[in-house]
Amino acid sequence: MAAEDRLDLPMVGERQSLREQVAHALRAALITGEMRPGVVYSAPVLAAQFGVSATPVREAMLDLAKEGLVEAVRNKGFRVTELSDRDLDELTEIRQLIEVPIVSRLADSSRAEEFERLRPIAEEIVSASERGDLLAYVDADLRFHVELLTLCGNAHLVEVVRDLRNRARLYGLSELYERGTLGDSAREHLALLDALKSGDGAAVGQIMEEHIGHVRGIWAEH
Repeated sequence: MAAEDRLDLPMVGERQSLREQVAHALRAALITGEMRPGVVYSAPVLAAQFGVSATPVREAMLDLAKEGLVEAVRNKGFRVTELSDRDLDELTEIRQLIEVPIVSRLADSSRAEEFERLRPIAEEIVSASERGDLLAYVDADLRFHVELLTLCGNAHLVEVVRDLRNRARLYGLSELYERGTLGDSAREHLALLDALKSGDGAAVGQIMEEHIGHVRGIWAEH
C-alpha cells in the first residue's frame, strides 16, 4: 500500500461493537477530509489498518451508504460521495427554509429552563472547537440542533433535518481550527440560547440564518 493511501485510523477495541467503532472512526475521517470525495476505499484494506476482519468494515460502510456519505462501487469498495457547490447551496437553502422559522417560533422566555438544559451541549461545542477535536465538535453540534428542534414537537421534521445534516457533512473544519475561526461558529450556539430565552424571535431568526450561512461558508472554503 502506498504511503499516501494509508489513513491515520485508530485501532478498535471491545467497548462498542466493531461495526459501531469502525463507523465512528470512518465518520471522523470523512469530517476531517482525510477520506477524500471521489476516492474508492477497499473494505479489506481499511480492515487491515483497523486490525479487524473486513466484515465489520463492510457493515459500517453500508451504514454510511444509507446516510448518503459513501456509495458502493461494485467489486471495488466504497466511494466517498462528492457534493457539488450546487448540492451544498440546495442543502443550505432547505435547512434555512426549515430551521430558521421553526427555531424562531420556539423563542419564549417562559421556556427558559428548557433552553438552559441545552447550554452544556453548547459549551461542549465551544470546548471542542478550542481543542481542535473535530469529531466531538460535529457530534455535539448535531446533538444540540436535534435536541433544540425536538422542542418543536415534530419528530418527522427532526428526522428530515438530521438526514440533511448527515448528508451535508462539514468540510474544512481543520483549516478553520488552524486559522482560529472555528470558535466563532461554536459561540453562536450560546448566543442562540440567550436569544431564545429572551423571547426575541427576530434575533433568533437572524442568528440561525447567519449560523447556517457560516456552515455553507465552511464548505465553500474547502
